[in-house]
Amino acid sequence: MRHIMAAIKPNTLEEVREALTAAGVRGCVVSEIKGFGTQSRHTEIYRGAEYAVSFVPKAKIESAVSDSIADDVIETVARVAKAGRIGEGKVFMRDLKDALRVRTGGSGENAP
Repeated sequence: MRHIMAAIKPNTLEEVREALTAAGVRGCVVSEIKGFGTQSRHTEIYRGAEYAVSFVPKAKIESAVSDSIADDVIETVARVAKAGRIGEGKVFMRDLKDALRVRTGGSGENAP
């Protein structure tokens, strides 16, 4: 099993979720986060005042998936979240030793 974590722009969240469901992801956890990367600090104007933005709002999606669909899941997130502009996000994958579904006690591939 693999743990997939993606930090993407919030406006792409619903489209990414729909694509992940179609790719076979049975569930995920979403969090509102803030971060910075290549875009680093930039300035924006709000009501005529200029201010520096150190952290940019992002949506974090996490899911446990089987090894057989992990590469497809990463490809799906990258394809759907991509618009060709800086700050679109990152996708991380790591091995997941085990998982446990609390309600049923199912573990491993039966847990996610």
